[in-house]
Amino acid sequence: EEAGKADVQAGMEKARAVKEAYKHELMSKANVVGVGVGLLERGGVRTQTVAVVVMVKQKVPRAQLPADDIIPVEIEGVPVDVQEVGEISAQR
Repeated sequence: EEAGKADVQAGMEKARAVKEAYKHELMSKANVVGVGVGLLERGGVRTQTVAVVVMVKQKVPRAQLPADDIIPVEIEGVPVDVQEVGEISAQR
């Protein structure tokens, strides 16, 4: 159990470093509204794998994206999870 926590902690630190290093590049891509760190989701189920989370207004099939706007599936060994969040606006 402790080893699992240590793995998640190490994963979080690595994911945070990757997020910081690549957030401007990721934010410059079409549709991207935010970049964070969280647990990878597969088929709507949250896994125990730490990932860089890229939030997009809407998911677009890879084949329809220009090469410059394709989000990598991993960066420096850290998985990248693209999550559709819709339009984000500040709450008043």
